Amino acid sequence: MAGMAKPGQAFESPAPGLSQTEADEALYDYRFRRLLPRDAWDTLPDDVQRRFTKRLSGQRVAIYSGEIVWTRLSAAGWLLAQACRLIGAPLPTDRSGAAPAAVAVSEDRASGGQLWTRIYGRARGMPQVIHSAKQFAGTTGLEEHIGGGFGMALTVRAECDALIFSSDHYFWQAGPVRFRLPRWLAPGATQVTHRDLGGRRFAFDLRVAHPLFGMLVDQHALFRDG
Repeated sequence: MAGMAKPGQAFESPAPGLSQTEADEALYDYRFRRLLPRDAWDTLPDDVQRRFTKRLSGQRVAIYSGEIVWTRLSAAGWLLAQACRLIGAPLPTDRSGAAPAAVAVSEDRASGGQLWTRIYGRARGMPQVIHSAKQFAGTTGLEEHIGGGFGMALTVRAECDALIFSSDHYFWQAGPVRFRLPRWLAPGATQVTHRDLGGRRFAFDLRVAHPLFGMLVDQHALFRDG
């Protein structure tokens, strides 16, 4: 296929003869796509494929607006979320019903990954802002760095109209030093689902479940393409 990226490249090369503007639009970010078998990727709706192959180099930012439908925290989940404030509060810190929300995604020039910023409204006070960085690295091919040197390796699978990201393991890293957290020290299994709803809308679900304490975090949100 003409213009197919070689391993290690983030974007496909545009066909010759295009103007610079056309060439920029033709570039294709295939880093999420290559985490899945081709037949699995092809089963995904076109809108999901488009969101996860959108080129965000330079100053481009993808913005998705919507609402949190609910955020449910068990007692143990609430304690975990408060403890995580020490590393930048990567989990929702409050139980809530409907609230406004927005997500911004941009390229991380330092790591070659992506920066994700989530803004969650609250019933009182300023909204919660959650930062994380996705890097296309590690044994699973995808990692999410959440602050304080902590992160999780993610596996990706396609399921009908959804992309599902699941934690494989957690780690702490400082420079070249990396420590894989044992299972007894991990917060549980994290699963994030991006499910297409048609009409350029999608659902976002975050669940963290612990083998002893059950469901810690259960968040459901609806977004639309910007």
